[in-house]
Amino acid sequence: MLASELALYVVTGLLVGGVYALMSIGLALIFGVMRVVNFAQREFMMLGMYLTYYFAIGFHVDPLLGALLTLPPFFLLGLLVHRAFLARVTGGGDPNREMDAQLILTLGLSLVITNATTMILSPMPRGINAPYASKAFAVGPLLLNQARSYAFLMALALAAAMYALLTRTDLGRALRAAADDPEAAGYQEIDLRVVHGTAFGLGIALVAAAGGLLATYHPIEPNVAVNFIVLMFVAVVLGGLGSIPGAFVGGLVIGLVQSLTLLLLPLQLQNVGVFVTFLLVLYVRPQGLFGRRLRTV
Repeated sequence: MLASELALYVVTGLLVGGVYALMSIGLALIFGVMRVVNFAQREFMMLGMYLTYYFAIGFHVDPLLGALLTLPPFFLLGLLVHRAFLARVTGGGDPNREMDAQLILTLGLSLVITNATTMILSPMPRGINAPYASKAFAVGPLLLNQARSYAFLMALALAAAMYALLTRTDLGRALRAAADDPEAAGYQEIDLRVVHGTAFGLGIALVAAAGGLLATYHPIEPNVAVNFIVLMFVAVVLGGLGSIPGAFVGGLVIGLVQSLTLLLLPLQLQNVGVFVTFLLVLYVRPQGLFGRRLRTV
């Protein structure tokens, strides 16, 4: 095999993995702060793809900008969903309470959103005809798809912004305190209900933006996110439960492994390499790549 061909698979995997990484850090944030396993995360990603699509079709907004425009409405939607549903089963206190109710609630929410979207918008696949989706950058002997390259750079920028928010702002310190010790955070007059709602809103906004970036080169339909939720969970566990940098690295690893697996297996089996890698990493480091369990940063 030519070195240039191998390099193309590696770079393509990393470009795709950047969007996986952005999806995964939203899920990691929700779990790290709230200890909620959100099975509806994939549906919010799918809705982010549709909103980006309608921005592009109805208002002629570039899909990359459209992906950014999904952030405010989905943050507000996350706040609303938390206030209306999740806060009732977590109580704004110790999120380990009523774990069964949380799982059933998010799974039920997932089914409702998917079926409602199918009935309202139909199962017909749609796509955004972005001018750069079929173009490529020439980097030496490599041809890099422009849509994937732009999506990777924007995913990297959003992930960096989220990390900065968590490490350099009062809100970020409150989120980390609630993640590390909810009881002690309460003693410091941190309103856990507000913090949990904020974490859920941010997690939903990030996965919706990731869906918008994915929509620049991927078909859109109500069940589009079925395979991606598995990859998100794998990335979160692979990187270390609750770790934002770990989830980001886990997403990059998944994209890279998927791409390299195509050298040996057909497209339909590309996730085989992902799960083999996942099992090997957990065998060597059960706590994930970033070491500590249940951390936010």
